[in-house]
Amino acid sequence: MANHPSAAKRARQSHKRRLENRYYARTARNAVRKLREVNEKEKAAEMLPGVAAILDKLAKRNVIHKNKASNLKSGLQKHVNSL
Repeated sequence: MANHPSAAKRARQSHKRRLENRYYARTARNAVRKLREVNEKEKAAEMLPGVAAILDKLAKRNVIHKNKASNLKSGLQKHVNSL
């Protein structure tokens, strides 16, 4: 365990951030999965901006890499266009 108060606080903060990041990353993965399962173009086109915003927010907060967010958004856009 941490020997200094500041190290203990950092450990608490890291644990809290890790849990929050896991929650948002899991939510984003589920949103991407749901969008990929949609087979109606109108519904998929309606969902796409929301999912893209979630991915952008995760990239901004460094939960996922910005290139990963871009690759996911590109693949989702191709999926919507192919419907």
